[in-house]
Amino acid sequence: MPIELPTELTPELVPLSWLLGTWEGAGRLGAGEEEDEHFVQKATFTQNGLPYLQYTAESWLTDEDGNRLRPLSVETGFWALDRKLNDADVGPGLVPADIVPALKSADEVEELRNADGGFDITATIVHPGGISELYYGQIKGPRVQLSTDMVMRGSQSKDYSAATRIFGLVNNDLYWRWDVAAAKGKDLAPHASAILTKRP
Repeated sequence: MPIELPTELTPELVPLSWLLGTWEGAGRLGAGEEEDEHFVQKATFTQNGLPYLQYTAESWLTDEDGNRLRPLSVETGFWALDRKLNDADVGPGLVPADIVPALKSADEVEELRNADGGFDITATIVHPGGISELYYGQIKGPRVQLSTDMVMRGSQSKDYSAATRIFGLVNNDLYWRWDVAAAKGKDLAPHASAILTKRP
C-alpha cells in the first residue's frame, strides 16, 4: 500500500506522515501470555496544518473472540519532530504563529536528520487518572522508538514512573508494544501490544 501525502502537509510532518489515518485492531495485555486479557483499539493520527500530529487511542477490553466487554482507556496527545520552537510556531497558549511554517522545504527538514539517519521526535500523551507522559525518541522510516523523559502524576494517581513504546509498519499493519514501570521500585515490564490495520 503506497503512502499518500496530503497536499497541505507542512514539510516537517513528512517523516511522520505514514502514521496519518485511523488504525484498528486487537492486542493483548501484559506479555501476551495465554492468561493475559484481550483488547481492541482504535488509534487515530490527524493533522491540521500545524507542525504536529494529534493522536487519540481508545481501547476496549474484549473476550477472546473480540466481543467488547467494557471500555478500557483513552489517551490523547501530540507528536512532532524535536526542534527548537520559534516565532513561526504557535504558543504558548493562544499566541498566534507566523503564517509561513517554521520549516518551509524538504531541505530544511533534512537538516534535522540525526547521526543514526532518523529524526528526533517528541510525544506528549495524556491519560485519565491525572497522568501525563513526555516521550523523546526517534522516527526512522516506518519505525518509532520512544522513552519517557518525564511522567507527571496527580496527587491521587496510581504509581507509574517510566515507559517505552515501539511502533512499526509491517506489511502495511501498525505493530506496537508498550512497556511500563507501574509499581514503586519495579523495572519496565511488558504492558500491552497490538496489531492495527489502517481503515480506508
